[in-house]
Amino acid sequence: MIRHISRRSFTKSFGALSTVFLGLARTASAAALAKPEGKVVLTITGRIKETNAEGAAEFDIAMLEAIGVKSFTTTTPWYSGPATFEGVPMAALLDRIGASGETITARALNDYSTDIPIEDFKKYNVLLALKRDGAYMPVKDKGPLFIVYPYDSDPELKHQRFYSRSAWQVARMIVK
Repeated sequence: MIRHISRRSFTKSFGALSTVFLGLARTASAAALAKPEGKVVLTITGRIKETNAEGAAEFDIAMLEAIGVKSFTTTTPWYSGPATFEGVPMAALLDRIGASGETITARALNDYSTDIPIEDFKKYNVLLALKRDGAYMPVKDKGPLFIVYPYDSDPELKHQRFYSRSAWQVARMIVK
């Protein structure tokens, strides 16, 4: 049986359908990685899906904080006594950009680099710290970004293998 649909009914249905698709498109674009408005403090390249620059994801401090900030207190070999670090969980950061690699190479402002297995980030709740003891970290004190493990949470983490993965003054990451 062939059913006749009036032009008015078709237009009404099509209009409703297009509104739904437009809403979905807006939701997808809202999730797109915005361009930084402040100073770029981190550039990530490599095996990533979300970019906001030529083949890269660039972040300012506000964009990093918008991903969600966590904190932990731990002792480190670099400070006397426990320090409280606040920052973005590395796992959340990599999820945000659709990273699909097995390691990252973190490069510091002074050209130090270290390879870190991505599995560490979820297993140990590693932070890309922005603050230490409530204050943003200046470059002269391991800032503005410091990859730090919660060393006191697992005796395994109190080892040179993990200390060497803790890069400070991080400016670039390459997902491999």
